[in-house]
Parts: sequence; structure tokens; C-alpha cells
Amino acid sequence: MAYIELPDGLPGIRALLAYRPDTARPLNDLVDVLLRGPHTLTPAERELIAASVSARNDCTYCQSIHGAIAARQLGDADDLVAQITSDPERAPISPKLKALLHIAGKTAESGRCVTAEDVARAREHGATDLEIHDTVLIAAFFCLCNRYVDGLATWTPSDPDFYRQRAKTIVDNGYTLTAIPAR
Repeated sequence: MAYIELPDGLPGIRALLAYRPDTARPLNDLVDVLLRGPHTLTPAERELIAASVSARNDCTYCQSIHGAIAARQLGDADDLVAQITSDPERAPISPKLKALLHIAGKTAESGRCVTAEDVARAREHGATDLEIHDTVLIAAFFCLCNRYVDGLATWTPSDPDFYRQRAKTIVDNGYTLTAIPAR
């Protein structure tokens, strides 16, 4: 049960966004730009960063929804997403994405944990300054979201199909248009 009175039937951050629509709009706009806007990283790669950080922070809701979105974008690759969020260094992904996920994980621990060597590794594997920048920003933003969702004890559905259905809506429509439900 949530620590504050939230709208019924809305899980995770969706309940919090409905509770404060004035703060919801800028949060949704930022996540839409970071995860869906034009970029050299695919939307799936950026969702994997969000899901990996959320897994590292043990935020079940955010890990589940962003993992489901990434899986859908990758052709319903649930097993691959689970492998990436649990052990990215051994997952069958590019060395560049492994290096970026490493930076994201260190950012989740503390921004000061990211080292020049981590950035050099990412660059050696072809990461651009924009990709490194946005990896850190996505990781930092999802640390905020994870703490927001868990800090107020929002409802977290346990049925994986719930996340798969929601993932389809987000993949088809984005965050800005789908995340602020009517009160």
C-alpha cells in the first residue's frame, strides 16, 4: 500500500504522475526525449540502460516496464533482456553497449564512480560523447524515478503480462501521450 493516497488502479510512476500532473509533464517530456527521441543509440538500447539501472536499484516496477519495452522493441526478447539486466558483460550484445551499461551501473552507484577509464573503454568501442552523456543522464534520471516509485511504495503489479501490454502502448505511442492518465 502506498504511503500517500494515490489514484486507484494505477501502478508505479503512473500513479505518481496522476497525483502531480504539473510535475508529470516535464518528467514525461524528458523520458520521451531520452528514450524515444532521435539518437544514434536505438530506443531498445536506451530502454536497456533504463532497465539495467532499475534492476541495479532493485526497483521492480521500473525494471519490469522498461525491460518489457526493450524486449518488445527487440522482437519479444524477454530472455535476452533478463540476461542483459542480470549480467551485461556476458550477454550477447555489442562491446559498446556493454561499456555504456558499465558506465550506467557506475552512475547508479554514484556519479563519482564513473572513471576516465570507463569513458575511454566506451570510446574505444565507438561510443560518441553524446552517447556517453545520454547514458549518464538516463542512468541518473532512472535513479530519480526508482527512488520516486519505491520511496512512496507505489503499487507494483506482479503479472509479466501487465508490463507486456503496457509496453505495446508505449512502443506504439510514446511516453508523453500515454503516461498522464485522466483523473
